[in-house]
Amino acid sequence: MTVRTRIAPSPTGFPHVGTAYIALFNLCFAKQHQGEFILRIEDTDQQRSTPESEKMILDSLRWLGIEWSEGPDIGGQHAPYRQSERMGIYKQYALDLVEKGHAFYCFATPEELDQMRAEQQARGETPKYDGRGLALSDEEVQRRLAAGEPHVIRMKVPANGTCQFNDLLRGEVEIPWAQVDMQILLKTDGLPTYHLANVVDDHLMEITHVIRGEEWLPSAPKHQLLYQYFGWDMPTLCHMPLLRNPDKSKLSKRKNPTSINYYKDIGVLPEALLNYLGRMGWSMPDEQEVFTLADMIANFNIERVSLGGPVFDVEKLNWLNSQWIKSLTPTELLQRILNWQNNTQKLEDIAQAIQPRIHLLSEAVQWSTLYFNHKPNLTAEMFEHKKLTPEQVRQSLQFAIWRLEKTFTWNNETVSQILMDLANQMEIKLRDFMPTFFIAIAGSTSATPIMQAMVTIGPDLTYARLRHALDVVGAPSKKEVKVWEKLNESIQLPKNDAIDS
Repeated sequence: MTVRTRIAPSPTGFPHVGTAYIALFNLCFAKQHQGEFILRIEDTDQQRSTPESEKMILDSLRWLGIEWSEGPDIGGQHAPYRQSERMGIYKQYALDLVEKGHAFYCFATPEELDQMRAEQQARGETPKYDGRGLALSDEEVQRRLAAGEPHVIRMKVPANGTCQFNDLLRGEVEIPWAQVDMQILLKTDGLPTYHLANVVDDHLMEITHVIRGEEWLPSAPKHQLLYQYFGWDMPTLCHMPLLRNPDKSKLSKRKNPTSINYYKDIGVLPEALLNYLGRMGWSMPDEQEVFTLADMIANFNIERVSLGGPVFDVEKLNWLNSQWIKSLTPTELLQRILNWQNNTQKLEDIAQAIQPRIHLLSEAVQWSTLYFNHKPNLTAEMFEHKKLTPEQVRQSLQFAIWRLEKTFTWNNETVSQILMDLANQMEIKLRDFMPTFFIAIAGSTSATPIMQAMVTIGPDLTYARLRHALDVVGAPSKKEVKVWEKLNESIQLPKNDAIDS
């Protein structure tokens, strides 16, 4: 048997270090067993999936040095490798499960399901599907299908007993069936959910080992059932520990930059970041801290992975990066520095922005600093404003972060429109609104046009600097977040539709 592992990211956002972490361990496991590592794009969420996100994910993994033998960009014997190009496959498998009695049609409307969950919560129960579709007779089902009523296909789940499966790291795992919901397999629009597509694709692509994050543990019983229903052998499961913030909470962009592009932009070497991810819950036999991908593959043993949540500590990453930098010759370092910002379009944009402001070429350094810095040195006093209250300053930063994070079209028009709309909706004059963002991005109100600068430095550095500024002036508490989220939504509505926050 040839060992085959995979990484299957969803192209719905920026390339996450967690994706690279799981990809790295899949790659090492496959190579250790002389097997194959493949990449599949799971884009069943057609509303949120974008080609731009897919490209960023593939580019960032390749930048790190992670290569795959089959994938959407290079093809392979099990092509296509985008689920959106495999849609004709899944429906028949769902219908086969219905025919065999392992799945059923459900005609419940969203409103009915909302009422069902509300009633369950009122009784102190955990909300879950109540199986109402199973109560319909065959005649009733056929009548409603013939009438063209909207429906989904759900999988049957045992009401009693316990699901048992073996995990490479955790041994025998038991999850009561009572905790497992009757998962939708095929949605109203005929598209598969993640669970059906994932199982079908892993089987058809001959995946032997599924190495994924531990957040997928609750899904394992559903997947095991599907393999049993189809009569297929289930791949060996291995649930890796989640990356954690220093406070042990799940790694999130609100507390730590999580985009691979961010670390690339601030000057982390790809070898150093990959080295650091390799140390997340795993170590070399001799505890050596600095090692290459080839070293990791040669010494890899999945059983050396510790289940304690590995802490993603940026300071430790910076130290490790410094070790890699020190190992370079001066000639190599010079080339790395030149390659780091070797983006002609970006450099031309910077030149255009500083050109009206310089009299000597030497002044270019001062005016262009904001484009290459990691974060400006900020104090709360720098944000004191004659026209805005401290809460308005804090809200403008938080609202801007929420809105900017939703756009993948990152250009002068979109960024400028978002900030101008926000200023207008908060009823703040633009000349009073923008100084906060000059300070957050450049560390000074004397800088090149800041909206254009945000476009030039890119979304990842922009988010990091805005979050840094928000931390300096006071990030919202959990209670404030809930209130602010409603306020942010309400001010985007037309005046006559706005809700009282």
